[in-house]
Amino acid sequence: MTIKDKQLADQIYRYLGALFITSLVVSNLIFQKFFYWNPFGDVTVFGSSLFIVSVGILPYPLTFLITDLVSEIYGRKKANQMVTTGIVASLFSMAIILVADLAPAIPGSKIDDETFTKVFALSPLGVLASMIAYLFAQYIDISIYHFWKKLTHGKQLWLRNNFSTFLSQFIDSFTVILLLTLFDVFTWDMFWGLVVSAFLFKVLVAVLDTPFLYFFVYLFRRRFKLALDEEIKLAV
Repeated sequence: MTIKDKQLADQIYRYLGALFITSLVVSNLIFQKFFYWNPFGDVTVFGSSLFIVSVGILPYPLTFLITDLVSEIYGRKKANQMVTTGIVASLFSMAIILVADLAPAIPGSKIDDETFTKVFALSPLGVLASMIAYLFAQYIDISIYHFWKKLTHGKQLWLRNNFSTFLSQFIDSFTVILLLTLFDVFTWDMFWGLVVSAFLFKVLVAVLDTPFLYFFVYLFRRRFKLALDEEIKLAV
C-alpha cells in the first residue's frame, strides 16, 4: 500500500471515529424521550407494551455497524481503540452537563434551571448506565466478530456481523435498562417490556444494515486492493 493510500485510510478511519463518537454521545443526551414503533401490531409482554423504545436507541445501531466495519477493515485493535475513545467522550460530556446544571440561569434566560434540569438532569445517570453496558457490549461484539472471522477465514461476513451484534445488543439492552431501573429512572413493571423492545429493535436494524456492511467492505477492498482476510494496518 502506498503512502497516499495509507493517508486516505487513516483519514477515513478518523471520519468513522467522528461518526461513532457523535452517535454515542447524542444517544446518551436524548434517551429520556420515548416513542412507539408498531411493526407487528399492538403486542404486550409481561403486561408492558412491547414496542416502546427510547429515541436514544436510534443512533446506537450505527455505532455497531461502524465498529464491525472497522473490525473488518482495520482490525480488532483499532476497533477497541475507537470504543475506548467514545467512552471517554461520553464521560466528558457527562461532566460538562453536571457543571452546566450547577450554573444558575439568569432571570431572562429562555431555558430556566427547572427546564434544563428536567431535560438533562438524568443524562449523567443515563451516560453512566449506558457506558457500563456499552463497555461490555462493544468489547464482546468485537471479540465475537473476530472469533467468527478467524474461524471462517474471512468468509461469511453476514454470520459474524449478525451473531456478534445479536449477543452484544442483548447484553447492552439488558444491562442499561437494569441499571436505569435501579436508579429509579424506569419502574420495574416496564423492565422486560423495555428490554425485549430494545433488543428486537436492535436485531431488526442489525439485519437491515448487513447489506450496507457488505457494500462498504466491498468499496474498501476494491479501493485499497485488500485480500479477503487482509486488514489495513495504520501506524497509530
